[in-house]
Amino acid sequence: MQSICIFCGSSFGTDPAYEDAARDTGKILAEAGITLVYGGGNVGLMGAIADAALDAGGEVIGVIPRALMEREIGHPGLTELHVVGSMHERKAKMAALSNGFVALPGGTGTLEELFEVLTWAQLGEHHKPCGLLDFAGYFEPLLAVFDHMVERGFLKEQHRKMLLVEREPAALLERFARYEPPRVAKWIDESGT
Repeated sequence: MQSICIFCGSSFGTDPAYEDAARDTGKILAEAGITLVYGGGNVGLMGAIADAALDAGGEVIGVIPRALMEREIGHPGLTELHVVGSMHERKAKMAALSNGFVALPGGTGTLEELFEVLTWAQLGEHHKPCGLLDFAGYFEPLLAVFDHMVERGFLKEQHRKMLLVEREPAALLERFARYEPPRVAKWIDESGT
């Protein structure tokens, strides 16, 4: 695994454990020789993970829309910073640069980015691993929703298992290294109708 895209909050949240976990993740990626690809921001968990990876000697590639760069929240010290025209271009560029995707605590933007790459994986548009780092149980309510979708017949169990979940970055990286995408059709109705 050469590069991992991290989706995370542009704020720190209410629990200092989130910032500590983001910094640990950045350091672990750098020590493993894995390039961090992320949204290019210099604020919140985004800035914390980038700074930690850089401080540990790692490579960090940011992708930020011009409108956010102009608001002066782009990180000035990255290995590379790509300034793009829109959020859609940002997500496409981050996906192209990455061998896997991980969400840390964040808000609706973090979830939207994760859901998009997870949907692409479910549809077979890529075969890269997708995961959550569930620091301090942050994602437990979301995981309950995924289980509810399976119970109600809107998500296949094989697709639910595509989302790898761990509490520690090293454990998630180990699962990413062994990841085999499922070979199952997306549609619930196997007749094709």
